[in-house]
Amino acid sequence: MTQPEQEFIKVRLGKIESLRARGINPYPARFARTHTSAEAVDLFERSEKDATDEPVKATIAGRIIARRDMGKATFIDVSDSAGAIQIMFRENLLSEKYDLLEYFDIGDWLGASGSLFRTRTRQVTLQVENFEMLCKSLRPLPEKWHGLTDIETRFRQRYLDLISNPGAIKSAR
Repeated sequence: MTQPEQEFIKVRLGKIESLRARGINPYPARFARTHTSAEAVDLFERSEKDATDEPVKATIAGRIIARRDMGKATFIDVSDSAGAIQIMFRENLLSEKYDLLEYFDIGDWLGASGSLFRTRTRQVTLQVENFEMLCKSLRPLPEKWHGLTDIETRFRQRYLDLISNPGAIKSAR
């Protein structure tokens, strides 16, 4: 293991200890999701066609693949077996729980529930009302843009190939 990787793991272990000190289990045993990302988007689009005024609620879970902090709002892209969805955290809705986002990193597993809406860029997004950490990742994900290029690593560490190459999931089915 290289020195930067050891430091990376040390920082994440520190975050785990901080979560436990706050009384939060970074590895809960259960989480009840109601929809996959694709099912949530489909449900919202059907409700738009039906022109219902009721907010569409969903509970999703997945791996954090991207994060954008914008003042008092944070956008996180979450990926699951069916695809990806954007979720939005607002400080005024979550109050003190919003501060827990500092413990979330790319690669962690997150469960969130809330209402679906469409942003100005027309992307279906989940506005979070409640969330929890499902699994804290200790190691970094493989490089996003090039994926795994070493064939031997792709076969010996299949889990890395499935994380970094969306085409690998389709071929595994």
